[in-house]
Amino acid sequence: MRNRATLFSVRSTKTLSVTLPPEMLSRAEKLARKENRTMSELVRGALRYYERQRWWEETAAYGQARARALGIGERDIEQLVHQARRENRKSRQR
Repeated sequence: MRNRATLFSVRSTKTLSVTLPPEMLSRAEKLARKENRTMSELVRGALRYYERQRWWEETAAYGQARARALGIGERDIEQLVHQARRENRKSRQR
């Protein structure tokens, strides 16, 4: 007889209580209804969006700090991109 895995349901979520001003809650409920989503789905989506925004902001801040440290200005970017692309093409042709 083969070994069979037993399937069972385990809740992998936690409940969160959030307070919102009444007008914000009303807008959230309307948005959830409009998008046929639950409030939980709406909040999860908002958190994912926020996380992505923060990642981009942090990435941009890092890039700006590195550019300043290297003395690279906005006018230099286009030239540096073209130079890097040329070098990449040359290295692939070899």
